[in-house]
Amino acid sequence: KCRSMAFPDQRASTALARSGPATDSLAAGLRRDLWRPGLRCASFSSPGILMKYSRPSSENKICPPAELAQRLAALPHPLVFTNGCFDILHRGHVTYLGQARALGAAMIVALNTDASVKRQGKGDERPINPLEDRAAVMAALGCVDLVTWFDEDTPLTRILECRPDILVKGGDWPVDRIVGHAEVMGWGGSVHSIPFEVERSTTALLGKIKAL
Repeated sequence: KCRSMAFPDQRASTALARSGPATDSLAAGLRRDLWRPGLRCASFSSPGILMKYSRPSSENKICPPAELAQRLAALPHPLVFTNGCFDILHRGHVTYLGQARALGAAMIVALNTDASVKRQGKGDERPINPLEDRAAVMAALGCVDLVTWFDEDTPLTRILECRPDILVKGGDWPVDRIVGHAEVMGWGGSVHSIPFEVERSTTALLGKIKAL
């Protein structure tokens, strides 16, 4: 594996910072001569040479609703489904999401679109983060296997499409008020309202920030 390279002296590092045919040749030699087992390697570039970096692999978890059927077929069961705005991710969110994922073999999270969030009455400034950002952050969590979204006021359409074995919401939602509970239990699934172990809220967090 390639590890970061440690420069043995300031002269080498200074030479690599310059550009031009001579110094580019020196840089190539230093790449060869400075590599030793146990050292770490650095990426070198001259002005005008752009390095290309791949997108985070976690973003492959982001799934448009139109592609759900194909992507769901690859997920193991029992399948967990949860949903929410997840505008500013905090400890309460990740604790709850980790507990939800532990109930099954894979978990899909459906996010409210920006328009859907605005209809929730959370305030004119919400969401703080647009859907594409919220989806990327959610997808980066190890406990999440797939991220999609819904533009309606409720996720019922996504629930019917996903047919999860386990439907989960936070403890502020009694089971009989969780959207989709009747449908999921009707096809033999279970519904969980997970009590909050870490009391945090995005609204309270924003209030604290504004008060600074």
